[in-house]
Order: sequence, then C-alpha cells, then structure tokens
Amino acid sequence: MAKLILTNEVQGLGTAGDVVDVKNGYARNFLIPQGFAVAWSNGGQKQVDQIKNARQAKAQASTEDAAALKAALEKSPISIAVKAGKTGRLFGSVTRTSIVGAIEAAGITGVDKRAIEIPQAVKTVGNFEALITIHEGIVANVKLSVVAEK
Repeated sequence: MAKLILTNEVQGLGTAGDVVDVKNGYARNFLIPQGFAVAWSNGGQKQVDQIKNARQAKAQASTEDAAALKAALEKSPISIAVKAGKTGRLFGSVTRTSIVGAIEAAGITGVDKRAIEIPQAVKTVGNFEALITIHEGIVANVKLSVVAEK
C-alpha cells in the first residue's frame, strides 16, 4: 500500500489535502502521473495541515459572508416591474433571471440564478416568496413584490 497526499479531488477517494492509502499500482500508474497525488512525507504532512487550516478559515469567512448576504436579502422586499395586462395578469412569468436582475438593481450582488427556488409560478401582480440557497445550510426567504410596469 502506498501513502499519498491528494493534490486534486478524486471521486471516491477524497479531496485535495487528504492523506490516503491506495494500492501501489493505482498510485504509480494513475494518481502520480496524472498529478492527482504526491508521495507522503513528513514535510508533506505539514503542508497538508496548512492546506486544511486555510480551507477551514476560508469556509468560516464564506459562511460569514453568506449570513450577511442572507440578512441583506431578507431585509426588504425585492420589487420586480414586469409588463402586465389591465387585470394584473403578466405577459409571461417572473423568471430566475428577472429575480437576479431585480436583486442586482437593488444593490445586492453574489446571487446565482441556479440557487433560486420559486415554489409557485409567478404569473400575476402581487407579493410572492422565493427561496435562495446562498451557502450550505443557509437559505434566504426573499419576499418579491411584483408590480405592473408603467
């Protein structure tokens, strides 16, 4: 068995910085030549510890940023102006892209349209809610105010 330090994520094996034991042939013929791993050493172990500490600090900072973004999103309703008929029915519907555009127009950045979940189709003027997954375990409940464009 060969003891290696992964330099990239390998599916089914681990992420960068993990120390793994694999068969000699797998290490010699695939992981090391492809640059996915390097041989383990005492000096390498120190680098692994530094990588893990840096990863934890980065995760902590991104969690704090996500909490701040959640607070900004939930602070006030996001207003979306769309074309609508006289009865309040929209010409089309409110999409994730239009929600991101309205959020950015409100001065809030960092929202990915793929992270937005709209529980019901927004096809009329009114107040609605959308869920935005900002970070693992952090979900913002955003209030949308859909108004007719003038």
